[in-house]
Amino acid sequence: MTTLIDYGIGNLRSIGKALETVGATVHRTDDPAAIRDAERLVLPGVGAFRACIDEIRQRGLEGPIHHAIDRGVPFLGVCVGMQLLFETGHEKGEHEGLGVLPGHVAHFRDTGAGMPEDLSVPHMGWNAITPTRHHPLLDGLGDAPYVYFVHSYHPVADASDDVLTTTAYGHTFPSVVQRDNVFGVQFHPEKSQAAGLGLLENFTALPTANEAETVST
Repeated sequence: MTTLIDYGIGNLRSIGKALETVGATVHRTDDPAAIRDAERLVLPGVGAFRACIDEIRQRGLEGPIHHAIDRGVPFLGVCVGMQLLFETGHEKGEHEGLGVLPGHVAHFRDTGAGMPEDLSVPHMGWNAITPTRHHPLLDGLGDAPYVYFVHSYHPVADASDDVLTTTAYGHTFPSVVQRDNVFGVQFHPEKSQAAGLGLLENFTALPTANEAETVST
């Protein structure tokens, strides 16, 4: 069972359909107890960092999210859902994120020295993700698969080990992050055709906390 966190913001229908396409059973909910006890979690997101984190907190979902992550539940943040994993977001002020990963989120023109003025922001369209290391999340996707992006902000990770793939657009930025059971993708897998569906299928095949415990014992 893959639980899709519904906090009133995000492309819930399209990512839910994509997960179902790769064989997942999807449960869409904003119930804190269901999120806390989930087997697998996906946090979508579109729009502004502050609006998203405010809705999560107003619905009482921040604690359950942390509880699930702490007990080893596979967790995937998508687009702004990925950005929320970091400590702060710098979009029209500074806003506190979930703080799961060290680092912050900033605008393209605030993060890249020598960013060409004629380069369009938002970064919109197809671009390659280049792995920094092997991980089962990327199995079968190829050396540098193309995926679909729509964003003006991106994370700046404090720990290079948290960066699983990078993408170049004016400068290089993290496009997939990973630490233990926590994953984030800056692009939209549900709009990325075969590569995006392959990544979602790989995510749904990762062992749950209970399965990992059984293997370890």
